[in-house]
Amino acid sequence: MVILMGSIPDRVLQAADLYKKGIAGKVIIVEESMGAYQALEKQGAHIISNTTQAQNACVSLGIPADSITILPGDARSTQQEAVIVKEYLSKTPGIDTLLIVSSSDHTRRASIIFRKAFEKIKLPVVICSSPSKYTNFRADTWWKHKEEIQVVLAEYVKLLNFWIFDKRKL
Repeated sequence: MVILMGSIPDRVLQAADLYKKGIAGKVIIVEESMGAYQALEKQGAHIISNTTQAQNACVSLGIPADSITILPGDARSTQQEAVIVKEYLSKTPGIDTLLIVSSSDHTRRASIIFRKAFEKIKLPVVICSSPSKYTNFRADTWWKHKEEIQVVLAEYVKLLNFWIFDKRKL
């Protein structure tokens, strides 16, 4: 089971690769918060949500629609995604492995968060990660590029925030 997180292009491409290789037979997409999206809808402005775009892209890349599960939740963070997936799996027997697809710079933190979420309820699920090979982040030379230094520093700040504040919320 692949958990597709966050930004659309790089992660959808990675999820499609994993599906086509037979590594994952199902894809879960947690509904992402889009801020004032619901207010736009109420006022008659219809835009396609990020979640729907990700689902449509998955189908366009060959993943059958019935192999994609959208979990409602208006998630604003990786922690919220982990909680939503944890609740879903606690009610859905038979899923014992999750392969989290994320950007390469975000993979470590996402894995830690998901493992912590499942550890608390002792749900026997193996958590693996698959960093997208379609990102521009270069793990071997990140310190040479200003934008990538900023990404790494932001990830460390978010990881510290998780350990100090957010891990109790899982």
